Amino acid sequence: MNSAGPPPTKRENTSYERHGDLVDDPYLWLEDGGEAVDDWVDRQNEYADAFLESIDVREELRPRFESLARTTDYGTVTAAPTGYFQEVERPEDDQPILYFRESLESDRAVLVDPNEFSDDGTKSMGWWTVSPDGERLAYGVHEGGDELYDVTVLEVPDGTVLEELADLGRVNPGMFAWTPEGFYYGRTGLEDESQLEKEIRYHEHGDALDADELVREIDDPATWPLLTTDRSGRHLLVALAIGWERSDLFYAAVGDTELTPVITDADHFYTPLIHDETAYLRTDLEAPFYRFLELDLSDGGSEVDPAELPEVVPERDGIVKGATVADDRLLIQYERAAVADLEVFDLDGDHLRSVELPGAGTVAGLSGNRDAPEAFFSYQSFDQPPTVFRYDLETGDVAELDRPDVSLGFDVTVEQVRYESADGTEVPMFVVRRADLERDGDSPTLLYGYGGFENSLTPTFQTFGREFLRSGGVYAQANLRGGGEFGTEWHEAARHEDKQNTFDDMIAAAEYLIEERYTSSDRLAIRGGSNGGLTVGAVLTQRPELVAAVCCQVPLLDMLRFHTFLLGASWTSEYGSPDDPEAYEWIKEYSPYHNLEPSEEGGPEYPAVLFETAESDTRVHPVHAWKMAARMQAVADGGPFLCKTNRDTGHGTGKPTWMVVEEQLDVWSFCFEQLEVEYVEP
Repeated sequence: MNSAGPPPTKRENTSYERHGDLVDDPYLWLEDGGEAVDDWVDRQNEYADAFLESIDVREELRPRFESLARTTDYGTVTAAPTGYFQEVERPEDDQPILYFRESLESDRAVLVDPNEFSDDGTKSMGWWTVSPDGERLAYGVHEGGDELYDVTVLEVPDGTVLEELADLGRVNPGMFAWTPEGFYYGRTGLEDESQLEKEIRYHEHGDALDADELVREIDDPATWPLLTTDRSGRHLLVALAIGWERSDLFYAAVGDTELTPVITDADHFYTPLIHDETAYLRTDLEAPFYRFLELDLSDGGSEVDPAELPEVVPERDGIVKGATVADDRLLIQYERAAVADLEVFDLDGDHLRSVELPGAGTVAGLSGNRDAPEAFFSYQSFDQPPTVFRYDLETGDVAELDRPDVSLGFDVTVEQVRYESADGTEVPMFVVRRADLERDGDSPTLLYGYGGFENSLTPTFQTFGREFLRSGGVYAQANLRGGGEFGTEWHEAARHEDKQNTFDDMIAAAEYLIEERYTSSDRLAIRGGSNGGLTVGAVLTQRPELVAAVCCQVPLLDMLRFHTFLLGASWTSEYGSPDDPEAYEWIKEYSPYHNLEPSEEGGPEYPAVLFETAESDTRVHPVHAWKMAARMQAVADGGPFLCKTNRDTGHGTGKPTWMVVEEQLDVWSFCFEQLEVEYVEP
């Protein structure tokens, strides 16, 4: 084990004023970039790598992790009139390949192979979308996981490139809508590489980008467009989502660039799914778990009162997470307490049947065939890897198409427990452990949490956590407030001035695991990324004695300046803005970077921390992790405090297989070491 201390970090006498407070920040210089920051990152990586690579269990885990990572993975199937599209990543691939076949019985043919984009696999296909007639395909290419895309359009099935469009920014399938002659798209990166200045344009194949007609400029950082066209190419609906609060809905006839208001100045979300002349609107109007309203498009679009629209599918026991049309039926994906359900309705909203799923798990990639009574989806659970299924709407049969050749190799017990948070709110949590493992109060345990932006944490196969579970570890996943597990009200309960509820829920989850004798404080680690990195960062500073180790990945930690970096200004609808005097008061109370207690002032001993961030992250700036690590290394007792900045990757997408293996080895060897896990081989 490397006994050398962390490299020293320059401290400057810098500060800034906010609402009458003078905020000392000796590490502001890390925000500036340049050679000095690059050198600092290199030295921190050398220190972190020396520590992580000296952990004995790392090389024992390596062959297991490489074997797990080099298993064939299957994406879900998308059906079109020309055939079926599917991503498959073979053991020898660093990136999944997009295949096409005319029927499910046909052999797959390569349509796009991202492994040919770069030698090291760091250039990848971040997304793809098929035209309604199945004769065109568009895909976005980004480098180093930066989520800033060049777009290629090709013909199906021969793969002939129709056109290549560079530098469209954060365009994705939600900001892309096909027409018979081209497509509408949302574009970012318009001024000084800003990702918050956006516009919607209309492009016809063969035209130069600068000739594309402007549909809408969007200056508000928190507003993002969702574009939808119908299959016949007549109708365009544009939903402008304003933060995580509401959306405005506009209409245009395809080919036009003038938007007609349909629903504006409302206080709810309206997300369209168009089928023929009807738009099914998913909305939380008088329905915190969401329901569907019907919007008639036969006469074009005009302004309507959403309260007067007919209801197609009423709110049910379960939050609506997605929907698709298959043949002449509507499939709706629900979650009930973070567990997936699939329900089938006719187009008038009458319930026909429930889809029989393999168990209590997660559904993803739901896709219906408009030309045949079939749909496709991926399903996984804590003990089943992501598996692709075909659903027959006529017979109700669910058939397995593709399953990775991987399993846990031992039986596990999966519980969904409920515990009481600080204010008495009951919070659910999944707890996974080896079936023969006794609750003796001393099992190494990893607690994962997120709690924000109405995102749900649902059951996921523990691919790399398998060795931890085999070795007597417990994995816990808490459904904290701020997430979407119980609809908009669960989200609202931990926004703005109520954000502390997320952290209280995470703290209470840790206390429950200790009180119920799953583990103890000196054998408990917490892990979270992005907003979840903020969650574990707050627990780290508020209750440092509660845990033994913290894995804090691509985190937000400097909450007094988060809105000045990258996409941060778009998240003020979630946290509030530090520029607002009222919001500033509640944010500074929990901002992890500003609530670290120096040892010379009687501060506590902090647990070991692995800060992991990414150089090409265009969502959460790596400076959050950099500044927090520098401050901890300088003034805090305990540790070690490691800061690993991964090169040639971003917030989490597009990583080649070799990089996934190294990152997982970092996290799990750190947890094994800090929790004193004795590795048990198969």
